[in-house]
Amino acid sequence: MLETLDAAAVHRWCDGGLEALRAHQREIDDLNVYPVPDGDTGTNLVLTLTAAQEAVVSALHEEPRTPIGGLMSRMARGALLGARGNSGVIVSQILRGMADSFATVVAVRGSELASALREATDAAYAAVARPVEGTVLSVVAAAAEGAGRIRSDSLVAVARAAARAATEALARTPEQLPVLARAGVVDAGGRGLCLLLDALVDTVEENEFVTRPRPVAVVTPAAEHDHEHEAEDCSGLGYEVQYLLDAPPEALPGLRATLAGLGDSLVVVGDPPTWNVHVHVESAAIGPAVEAGVEAGRPFQIRVTPLTEKRPGADSRGAVVVADGDGLTALFEAEGAVVVDHNPSTAEMLAAVHACGASAVVLLPNDTNTQAVAVSAAREAEAAGVRVSVVPTRSPVQALAALAVRDHGRPFADDVIAMAEAAGACRYGEVCTAQRDALTVAGPCRAGDLLGLVDGEVHVIGTDLTDVSHRLLDRMLGGGGELVTLVLGAAVPPGMEDDLRGHVHRTWPFIELQCYAGGQPRYHLLAGVE
Repeated sequence: MLETLDAAAVHRWCDGGLEALRAHQREIDDLNVYPVPDGDTGTNLVLTLTAAQEAVVSALHEEPRTPIGGLMSRMARGALLGARGNSGVIVSQILRGMADSFATVVAVRGSELASALREATDAAYAAVARPVEGTVLSVVAAAAEGAGRIRSDSLVAVARAAARAATEALARTPEQLPVLARAGVVDAGGRGLCLLLDALVDTVEENEFVTRPRPVAVVTPAAEHDHEHEAEDCSGLGYEVQYLLDAPPEALPGLRATLAGLGDSLVVVGDPPTWNVHVHVESAAIGPAVEAGVEAGRPFQIRVTPLTEKRPGADSRGAVVVADGDGLTALFEAEGAVVVDHNPSTAEMLAAVHACGASAVVLLPNDTNTQAVAVSAAREAEAAGVRVSVVPTRSPVQALAALAVRDHGRPFADDVIAMAEAAGACRYGEVCTAQRDALTVAGPCRAGDLLGLVDGEVHVIGTDLTDVSHRLLDRMLGGGGELVTLVLGAAVPPGMEDDLRGHVHRTWPFIELQCYAGGQPRYHLLAGVE
C-alpha cells in the first residue's frame, strides 16, 4: 500500500479511472433520466478523461520526473480542454481543485488528500451557476466530508473513506431529486465520480489494472499554448491552416510533433477516424502543414486564411454557435457565425472563438448540457484577451432569434443583453423519438414513441409524426405568438413542410411562418414561437 501519492500513482489512477469509465460507459449513458436522444454522460466522461490521460502521458514524456502538483495540473488542464457536457466540466473542476491543493504540499498523505477533496468540492460548486443537490455535486461533497471525518493521515484509509461516502451519497441521490426517483436510477455524473474514486482506492492499494491499448487523444496538449504570447505569435505567423483529417489515432503524435515545429496555436480535436486540425504558420510552412496531414492520413476541406484578415479590430464582433446538420450550419454561417458540431469540447469551442478573429465574441450553446462547456471556453478565451459572453440558448431556434437582433452599432454589452432577451422571448419546441421507457409529465412513454417537447418538457406523446407535430404547434401557439420558425430534421418525410405550412395557415391564419431544412439528425422538428 502507498503511504504517499506521487506522480507515478497519479498516472496509474488516471489510467485506471479511464478504464473503469470505459467499462461502464453504456451503463452510465443509460442512467439518463429523460427519454430524449441526448443521454451521453458516460460518453462525455470517457472523452473528458481520455483528454486528461493524454495530457498526463505528454507531461511525463516531456519530463519523466514531473512533480505530483505539476502532473495533476496537466491532468486537470487536459480534462478541461477535452471536457464535454456539464458532467465533463464539473469533473475537470474537481481535478483542478485537487491540483491546486497539491501544488503547495511536499507529500500527499491522508490529510492532504482530504484537503484536496474539500478544495475539489469548492471548485465543483463554483463551476455551476445553480448548484443542484442529488447530482455529482452532492457526491463529491460527501466524499470530502467522509475523507475529513476519519481524521487520519493514512492515504489508504482516507481514500477508502472518500469512496465509501461517495457511494453512499450516490444511493441517496434519488431521495434528493424526484426525477431520479421516478425513473428509478441514480445520478449519472455521480456514478462516474464513484468509479474514479474507486480507481483511486485501487491505486493507493497498489492493485493491478487490466490495461488496454493506449487511448485516443481527444485534445492535444499543444492546445495549451502560452496565452500571454498569443498576440505576438499571431503577428509573426501570418496564416491559419485548417482541415479535416481522416487518420488512425496512432498517426496523431507524429502529426502534432510536425505541426508544433511549424507554427503555433495548434489544436487537434475530434473523434476517430475524423479530426479537426488547426494551426497558425508562416507562408513558407503552409505546404508542409498540409503535407503533414497527407502523411498522417487523408486531409479534406482544407482552408488557408490570412491572419491579417482575421486580426481583431478595436470593436470587431463574432459569434460561435453549436449546431448539427448541414442546413442549420448554413443558416448560422449566413448570419456570420462560426459553427461547431453538437456536443463540443472546451477546446473545440475555444478554437472556434479564435477562428472568429474578433475582439468580442458571443457564444450560443443551444443545449443546456453544453452551457458549462461554453462558459469554460469563454473563461479560457478571456484569459487570451478576447471578450466573450455566453447567451444561454437551449435550442437552435433561440439562437436564430438572438442573431436576428444583433446590432454592431451599439455597445457589446447592450448587444448581448438584446440577444439574451430575444432568445428568452422565443419559446422552443422539439419532436424526437423516445430512446427509452419513461414517465413524463404528459404520461408514460415507450421507447420508439414520438415526443413533442415545449421548453424541454414533454407535452405530447404519439406514434405519428404529422399528428404529434400538429399537436405540438397547437400547444405552443395556444399561448400566443406572432412568428413561428420551423426547422425540419434529416429524417422527415417528403411533403412535411407543405403539411405544416397548411396546418398553421388554416388553424392560425395570422401567424407569420418561416420554415427551413435543418438536416439535424436527432430531432425531427425544431419549432420556435416569438
